[in-house]
This record gives sequence, structure tokens and C-alpha cells, in this order.
Amino acid sequence: MSKIAVVLFNLGSPDSKEAIEPFLMNFFMDKNIIGLPLPFRYLLAKKISKKRSKCEAGNSYSKLNYKSPLLENTKAQADALELELNLKNDGNEYKVFISMRYWHPFALETAKEVQAWQADKVVLLPLYPQFSTTTTFSSFESWGKALKKLNYNPETSKINSYSCNDGFIESSVNNIYDKYVQVKDVHPNIRILFSAHGLPEKIIKAGDPYQDQCEQSAQKIAEKLEIKIKASKREPLQVQCKKLDWQICYQSRVGRLKWIGPSIEEALDKAAKDKKCVIIYPHAFTQEHIETLVELDIEYKKYASKIGIDGYYRSSTVGTSEEFINGLAELVRCKIS
Repeated sequence: MSKIAVVLFNLGSPDSKEAIEPFLMNFFMDKNIIGLPLPFRYLLAKKISKKRSKCEAGNSYSKLNYKSPLLENTKAQADALELELNLKNDGNEYKVFISMRYWHPFALETAKEVQAWQADKVVLLPLYPQFSTTTTFSSFESWGKALKKLNYNPETSKINSYSCNDGFIESSVNNIYDKYVQVKDVHPNIRILFSAHGLPEKIIKAGDPYQDQCEQSAQKIAEKLEIKIKASKREPLQVQCKKLDWQICYQSRVGRLKWIGPSIEEALDKAAKDKKCVIIYPHAFTQEHIETLVELDIEYKKYASKIGIDGYYRSSTVGTSEEFINGLAELVRCKIS
């Protein structure tokens, strides 16, 4: 029997008010986020993290009592995936570990656990469906440095992205459809807004595939959702003949650089002008955390109300849904077969 370690990668999040500034410092010190030479990157990271911990980020985390649920939600996904992987009795023993990029458990902490477990093979699995140098690559890079420190070189496979994975797409469609059914009789003019975390435009121009993969995910989900809506016996003929109204947008912009768009504010402005109700679906996130629970559920909802949108709703992330977890399990199995 082989021992297979699956390492789930995620961003990490502060677990107290005091952790906000050092968490942000770790984030902005990442050369994949700020590409300046080290001395200048340190000074800029120090300035930004101090300012944001007292202002924007501090205010946002205060709405969650200064503790994001990201780690707990990631642990729930790890538990669900480990259970699913071990159910099939394929001759392997699976154990799922968590490695966070900017807060505990860091890559070095997790790598020590994997080494102590004496894994025969390691599968690296980011909880980012779409690949970016700022997320997936950065996590893989940090993991590689941790292994080097430990002089540990297990047989390793990487899952770079799964932007159109069947399980991810199916779970996304189901979540949006559930919300659509709840609101369609009250708000017949619905627009689906697929919201992803934004990036500076220069990162995309340098060859980062993130934007393309986000758009591919949105397109695939929208196609499947339209089929599901039209196939529903609950829908009148006029709805069955309509094209699904949807748009992709990007949230969480910071700094002065030009970011990819349209921004979520621009998408909401257009929806208000077109007299649309909106259902937001965060298709680049796989669990609930500050960007969904505060930005989408509080801040952008308030903005939507201010500009006159009659009906603002948000679909849940894929979380521990059966379809999503099964999809991840199949990705892992394919890497070790």
C-alpha cells in the first residue's frame, strides 16, 4: 500500500486582530505580488501593510470579528476530500494536508508533517481553480523552498488548474441555479455576474493565463446553467427561448496600477442602467472568506443599493459540495495512476 499525501494550497488569513499586519506584510513581500528588488519591496510592503491593517483591511476583518473562516473552511474541504479518496479502497492510503501561503500553517510547517508521515508520493492541489503566478505558482514556489530547507525530495505531482473541471462546473451551476429559482418570480430580469479576484493588467500582459481561465470557467458555467434553466419544467416558454444574461467582472482592486476589467463596480453600474437584478457568483473562489462574506455580501451589496439595483443576491462558493470534492478526488487519482 502506498501512502499518498495531498497538499491543499490556499492563501491563508489572519486569525486575530494582531495578525492582520504581519499577514499583509507576508502578502506584499511576495515577489510574485510586488516585483520590486528586495530592499524597495520591503519598504513598500511595510508601508502598505501598516496602512491597510489600520484602514481597509482592518475595517473589513472587523466585520468578521478579526478572524476569517478561511482556514476552517479549508479544513472542511480537506476532511471531505480525504474521506472521498479513501472510500474507494484502491490500494493507497491518502492523507490531506493544508499549506497556507501567507499565514499559518506555512509551507515549511506542512512539509515537516508530510515528511514525518513518510509519504511515498505527494500531490500538490491548489484551491484556486484558475492558475496564476500570484497564487498557484507562488504556492508551489514556497513549497519547493520548504522542501529544500528540509532536504526532502518526495515523488511529486502538481495539479496546475482545473478551471473547467466537470465537478467544479457542475457544483457551480447547481449553486447559481438554486439561487435563480429562489428569486426568479420576484425579479424576472436577472443578470448573472461572475466575479473573480482582479489582477494588475501588467501581470496578464506578461503571460499570466489567469484572465483567460477565469473567462473559460464563466463561459462553461453559463452554458451549462442555460441548459439547466431551459430544461426546467418550472420555466415558461418565453424563458426557455431567452439567452442567459451574464457577464464576468473583477473585484478587490488595490493600488494605483491599471487592473483587468470590467470591475464589479462597472458591472453593477451597467446592471442598474439596464434595470437588472443581479446574482453574483464568485467563480474564482472555492470557499467563503473575506472577499465573499465582506466584499460581496456587505460592501458591494451596499453599493448596489446605493445605485438603485432592485435585487442583489449572491450564490455560495463550491465549498464541500459532493460534485466539487468528487472532481478534486478524480484529479488526484489521475496523477497517481
